[in-house]
Amino acid sequence: MTGPLRDIEVTASGPPALTAIAVRHLALLGAETTERPATEGPGIVTVTGQLTAEIAWAMAAPEEDVSDEATAQAATGVTHVHGRSGGAPRGLAADYLTTTCGVLAVQGVLAGLIGRARGAAVESLKTGVDLAGLLSVSQYLAAATADEDEAVAYAPGGPPFTTSDGVRFEVETLDAEVWVAFWRALGAPERLAASAWRYFQFRYATASSPLPDELHLRARSTDWYAVGQAAKESGASLCALRSLADRLNEPRPDAPWELSSTLPAGDLPRSTAEVSRPLAGFTVLEAGRRIQAPLTAHLLGLLGADVVRIEPPGGDPLRGMPPTCGDLSARWLALNRGKSAVEIDIKSAAGRAELRDLVADADVFVHNWAPGTAERLGLDDGDLSAVNPGLVYAYTSGWAGRLPGAPLGTDFMVQARTAVGEAVRPAGEPSAPSLMTLLDVLGGLLGAEAVLAGLLLRERDGRGVRVDSSLLGAAEVLTESALRKLAQGLDPRMPAGFRHPYPTADGWVAVADGCEDPGPLTGMTTAEAVQRLRTRGSRATAVTTDLNALPSDERFASVLTRDEHGAIAVPPPWRFA
Repeated sequence: MTGPLRDIEVTASGPPALTAIAVRHLALLGAETTERPATEGPGIVTVTGQLTAEIAWAMAAPEEDVSDEATAQAATGVTHVHGRSGGAPRGLAADYLTTTCGVLAVQGVLAGLIGRARGAAVESLKTGVDLAGLLSVSQYLAAATADEDEAVAYAPGGPPFTTSDGVRFEVETLDAEVWVAFWRALGAPERLAASAWRYFQFRYATASSPLPDELHLRARSTDWYAVGQAAKESGASLCALRSLADRLNEPRPDAPWELSSTLPAGDLPRSTAEVSRPLAGFTVLEAGRRIQAPLTAHLLGLLGADVVRIEPPGGDPLRGMPPTCGDLSARWLALNRGKSAVEIDIKSAAGRAELRDLVADADVFVHNWAPGTAERLGLDDGDLSAVNPGLVYAYTSGWAGRLPGAPLGTDFMVQARTAVGEAVRPAGEPSAPSLMTLLDVLGGLLGAEAVLAGLLLRERDGRGVRVDSSLLGAAEVLTESALRKLAQGLDPRMPAGFRHPYPTADGWVAVADGCEDPGPLTGMTTAEAVQRLRTRGSRATAVTTDLNALPSDERFASVLTRDEHGAIAVPPPWRFA
């Protein structure tokens, strides 16, 4: 199938660190691309004759505070959240924020082109790596600044576990009884396992999981075969951590998503778009839980679409997940603010008929149901395109159906299976998935990118489109650079200590990649250390170690606002003009 950017020329200039992901994805969507690398300045991506996208290191923060990946992670709180499980701030060894910002730039380009096709005079857009950072930590930020404390306090600790024969592994279940049964099968006291469940369950929220040492001891006294038997008996899902070398030898597709045309759409709605809201007039139906699909729809809403959540009878149970602002979960608001909702029992024939009625007038339907659910309920793309031939049907999954026998498709299991745990940590540190939800966020971003590509393709061809994105695709995007190095015979991991901040008398300081070791800073305050380093010619910034203080941080105070519930809201990551 031809891509939505066929016959379109794109030229990129500026630092490849800022433009590389955007150029690659635009090329995968069919654009003819030309690159003109430069060492300084913003990244500029120009769609010939139509619009220009600027990718900056900093849009909110002063340029001296955010000037590369390392300082962006440190300033926005990514370094803090990733480091929680280890007890100290640590930067991700992979270029996570330039990757997410590159995807945001592609979203902006696609949205701008859709807006232009519908009459909006979109000529330019701008996005920034610092705004990508704020978006990436938005759930953690909302929780930290809520009216009440987390349900469980974050503290160092968490998976993976190691067996007696040296296998490092992740275990996953969404059921407390299964969790207890798994550890009981390994000889752990039932009461101990039960007491640990809440920390394990909330690791998605707190980015840490301080489990009792005895659980790790039970794993270390058991071989991999016996662990597998315990998982089989209890119903828990297991995944041994893979290495980048393992992953290199597995087939991978070129693109992190797949687009496929369905049926002719006929006449499409010609609603008037707005420059700042290029998706104004579009309706998105979202049947999503947790992070991935809700974030996909949230981004489409920020671009102007009307988003309607399909929730089960009684509403989404995550609405009440602590901590709350008013009577709503702060974390839930971070992903679902501004959406309307309708409660539908899709398990009933009447509920499915109600959903089909909504689909008939929608532009997009996005979900992240478990594999096989849509087909079993008669709500797959073929079923819904019969109701609305012009529908963009989007499935955001864990594994995209590409790995037979794969474990549960959750963030940390996908990290374990795809060697993300090795790519995000420098040499000298054992491979371990980050307890920051890296893939849920990047997967949601890729889902929105795929939907926008589908909408533009529909705009050009007049046909409905199915788009598939996944956490597996997100992992492949994030590990692409490391795997490329490995294929060239190079060390795929960054050197020991890479992006480790330096302690000061009252906090931490991060220096930009490539700056020399500043030596001990513990005799200075953070402000003094930053100033000293800058006078020496090093680029440095204070590490955010308290998300609750970020709204008053002079670097971001101007862009962080509170909604009608009192919850912190991060700004849209694009500016259109």
